[in-house]
Amino acid sequence: MIACALVMGLATSAAAAPAGDPIAGKSVFAKCAPCHSVIADQNRIGPTLSGIVGGKAGTVTNYAYSPALKASGIIWTMPELDAYLANPRARVPGTRMFFAGLSKAEDRANLIAFLAKPQ
Repeated sequence: MIACALVMGLATSAAAAPAGDPIAGKSVFAKCAPCHSVIADQNRIGPTLSGIVGGKAGTVTNYAYSPALKASGIIWTMPELDAYLANPRARVPGTRMFFAGLSKAEDRANLIAFLAKPQ
């Protein structure tokens, strides 16, 4: 029974994603800010990212998404955001987002923590 509890504890901790730091994420967002806002209804070259965590891809009002992103069916969970931010074009071929991605997992975790926090 103890062995089972230890195995279950290890499996749970291994599967848990590291929490990001929203303060550090604000600094990472500086790479996104030329094209994106975190203010609701304020689209730029890219759509606002206000409320993105948990939202459906391609649904921000008054923004013309690529057909690929609109048809992706993605719900922006933390793992989906992580995969997209690592390499947007690989995750959604045909996306109009020209950003190459964030190679550091820590930067992605911090950015997602920032985006998840109400602004």
